[in-house]
Amino acid sequence: MADTTTTGGDPVTERMTRIAGGDFRMGSDRFYPEEGPVHRASVAPFELDTDPVTNARFGEFVDATGYVTTAERPLSAEQFPQLSAEEREPGSMVFTMTAGPVDLRDWRRWWRWVPGADWRHPSGPGSSISDRQDHPVVQVSFDDAERYAEWAGKRLPTEAEWELAARGGLDQAVFVWGDADDPGSRLANHWRGRFPYESTGWGGTSPVGSYPPNAFGLHDMAGNVWEWTSSFFAPRHLPQGARGPDAGARPVLFTGPQLSGSVRRVLKGGSHLCSPEYCLRYRPAARSPQSEDTSMTHIGFRCAR
Repeated sequence: MADTTTTGGDPVTERMTRIAGGDFRMGSDRFYPEEGPVHRASVAPFELDTDPVTNARFGEFVDATGYVTTAERPLSAEQFPQLSAEEREPGSMVFTMTAGPVDLRDWRRWWRWVPGADWRHPSGPGSSISDRQDHPVVQVSFDDAERYAEWAGKRLPTEAEWELAARGGLDQAVFVWGDADDPGSRLANHWRGRFPYESTGWGGTSPVGSYPPNAFGLHDMAGNVWEWTSSFFAPRHLPQGARGPDAGARPVLFTGPQLSGSVRRVLKGGSHLCSPEYCLRYRPAARSPQSEDTSMTHIGFRCAR
């Protein structure tokens, strides 16, 4: 289902892989309720970025357009009247390791709002991406990802496109590489150690292409960063072709807060923060809701065409 011919330059710039499309069994009934039901989905041929969009490539977009990301803009006083002017300063959500074990039901233990955190300073004003040009860009909202895609002459993939590509032709396999687990974190950048206070892995993002590609030649379809899709989120899979934001109850998930009541889109792929003991979501069927205006240290994207 894939033509692994790539177009473009090195991973710091951009490459694309042709996916032939077709029918496949989407979703899973074995793990989290929002992943079901397993159903037959059909995808037309398309191209997908071989790697997540990097800091270097996103920087080219910003240099060319002067674009200002969501995290670099102050929050609206109209939308957030309960916040002080200081609390509405530009910033974003940053993961912070805890000193020891905490209640894993409370994401507030390891997420905090940091003024001045943005794509250039993902952990706050004292951080930098100067040595991370080949890492996936993070601290980007859905709107930021869409604006980049438009500039590049592309679009964001749908959830079905993303999952078909991630599976690499492995029907209903648990992971993008098959059914075996990855206890040594040799196949993907996911949390290794005890979450959220002990990490023996990268402890953050890794350069794109650091791990083996899937059967379609695509990198980082598991772990590293969650990736935006264009699909609206619903607590269960909608019939193919259904559109519109979900009006149902939100399941208890793990990605952290939504800044406002804005529309939620589907994130795919899991991230470097996914731990088997807390979040076994570095799998192709895994999905998560996030509001369009949210940016965090473990959310990035790739484009389709």
